Amino acid sequence: MKGILAVNHFLNTQKFNTLHRHLLESAKKQGVELLLKTNLELALETPDADFVLFWDKDTNLARRLEKSGLPVFNSAKGIALCDDKAKTYIALNGIVKQPKTLIAPKTYFKADFAQFVEGAIKILGLPLVFKECFGSFGEQVFLCERKEDVLRHSTEKPFILQEFIADSAGHDIRIEVVGGKIAAAVRRENKQDFRANVTNGGHMEPYTPTDSEVKSALAACGALGLTFGGVDILSDGSVCEVNSNAHIINIMNCTGTDIAPLIFEEIRNRL
Repeated sequence: MKGILAVNHFLNTQKFNTLHRHLLESAKKQGVELLLKTNLELALETPDADFVLFWDKDTNLARRLEKSGLPVFNSAKGIALCDDKAKTYIALNGIVKQPKTLIAPKTYFKADFAQFVEGAIKILGLPLVFKECFGSFGEQVFLCERKEDVLRHSTEKPFILQEFIADSAGHDIRIEVVGGKIAAAVRRENKQDFRANVTNGGHMEPYTPTDSEVKSALAACGALGLTFGGVDILSDGSVCEVNSNAHIINIMNCTGTDIAPLIFEEIRNRL
């Protein structure tokens, strides 16, 4: 089985390079011939392969590869739904519990959002959570205590406002799903920040999810069409975010479970 590992040309850091090497080494152990290609390289060619493991968010490229007949994991649609937090909320609405969420109206330039923010505060209360629709590792996510805080973060970039689940401040559950099954789970905690992300200084420990959390994680990945994904669940059972290409090294180091071979096994089963 021959595959392409599609990665972002411009994310050339130790963290990402370590992940990419791990995926390549895991593929080799699984008898998979996996070749790393960047999105820049793939923008100029259509590779000859049995599948593409798409560890990026360049959804236009992913869709073009799909149109050429290549199976892409995760799919372009699944990646797009996870990458945009507004789209994630809409896709999961009515399927799993989520924090109360409002999506900012679209603007083409920096605008005055005062009327929207005032209305949102009446619905969500204060403090509330501001999230740009596109962002990873807890970046572009802010806890806003006042109307002015929200307005300060508001730009022409799309964003959502969410109810602040105070009981979950600084901790959450990350559940890794592969092929409709739970692969691993951790509890993340950050005593210095309301965001539990390890990148922001948090730590994690192995965790056994409840039946309810398992049901929500599987339902979320199913609704988003993910072959594999990481689901973040708050203390009240709300699905906070879903990641189509979660960073699996930290979970492996914490739990001893390597997600990579499970992904290749699932891809093999689907081809």
